[in-house]
Amino acid sequence: MRLKIDARLDYHFPAPADVLLALEVAQLPDQLLVEDRLTVSTASPLTPVEGQDSIGRRTWTAGEGDFVAHYRATVDVERPLPDIAQIGAVPLRELPGLVIPFLWPSRYCLADKVRDFAIDNFGELQGGAQALAMSDWIRTNITYKPGASDEDTTAADTFQQKEGICRDFAHVMISFARALGMPARMVSAYAWQLDPPDFHAVVEVYLQGGWHLIDPTGLAPIEGLARIGIGRDAADISFMTIFGQAELRFQSVTVERIG
Repeated sequence: MRLKIDARLDYHFPAPADVLLALEVAQLPDQLLVEDRLTVSTASPLTPVEGQDSIGRRTWTAGEGDFVAHYRATVDVERPLPDIAQIGAVPLRELPGLVIPFLWPSRYCLADKVRDFAIDNFGELQGGAQALAMSDWIRTNITYKPGASDEDTTAADTFQQKEGICRDFAHVMISFARALGMPARMVSAYAWQLDPPDFHAVVEVYLQGGWHLIDPTGLAPIEGLARIGIGRDAADISFMTIFGQAELRFQSVTVERIG
């Protein structure tokens, strides 16, 4: 399918600050950029740098006073949708080097805090069936509730409180997976049919054949996701990192299917 994406961030900076944007759709085999354009309403130049593991890119700029970042893109998403339940796990000793860090705990995903629960509830399963069981449990037992979490909320907090937003759902699933020796990483994405429209966070787990997308919220179809970047958890995939202070005045994200 062909998607038309429009994202606009409107901020005010009371003092000069460096800004790292992660808004641009990654060019990947299953999502091909037709065209895109990022503009920022400041005189500061845009300096692109590679995203984590060379997936996508981030862009350095600076903000002072009124600041508007506007990103527009057209992207063709042609993503095969395998039966994940039938995909096997990859033995730990066969994992490539770039995958290994996604086995380890991270700032928001302290897998040891949920290890006993994960073993008791999902330990008898393997591979894709195990990953889907984790996702199903999260969707059934955690309530999607905007405002239920903040930048300090960890997967352990969400697991205990049983409510959160997409980042929290993803953190819990990543923690379950890593607790059981399954590499898992967080993905920022634009999502067709997400309601209300916003930046979205989902999960990729490493199984036979490579990385496979799963949305534990169930709020957006996998075939309508356009990845922006990947990381260990939300600390790595922020769409805008501000090294200073700023006030959000307006933000909008729209994803429209046009073909």
